[in-house]
Parts: sequence; C-alpha cells; structure tokens
Amino acid sequence: MKRLTTTTTQKHNMIGSRLKQFRLEQKLSQKELSDRLETEAVYICRGSISRIEDGSRTVTDLELYGLSKILGKPIESFFKEYPS
Repeated sequence: MKRLTTTTTQKHNMIGSRLKQFRLEQKLSQKELSDRLETEAVYICRGSISRIEDGSRTVTDLELYGLSKILGKPIESFFKEYPS
C-alpha cells in the first residue's frame, strides 16, 4: 500500500502567517512564545511553533485559544479575512 505524504505546498493550518505576524509585532521569539504558552498549560515547543508558522503543522482548538490569550488577539484575527 502506498504511503500518503503531504506535498511542500500543502498547508495544514490557516493561521501560520498571522501567528508569525502577531509574534513579531510583540517582539517575541518562538521560544519566548512557547514559554508564555506554558504558563497557560498549553505546551507547544519552539519547533512546533515554527512548523505552525510555516503551515506544516495543524493547530488544535486549545492551542489556538492559548495563542489568542497570550498574544492578546481575538481568535478571529488569526484568519486573513479578519482585519488585524
């Protein structure tokens, strides 16, 4: 049976570019964001944040909620159609 693989152009989330934008606006490194998320019991390592930002990793609802809370942005703002 042939193994299913993803292509480099396939995105696994819709929020990666906005996450990176919001993180950089607050002058946070990926590691600093990871550490702040941990205070909210949301565990995303620095490498996973990188993969979310480049679209190669999915995001759970709990993770999105934590990102929203830490970055001070409404969840809707992570989606491109919503004004930032």
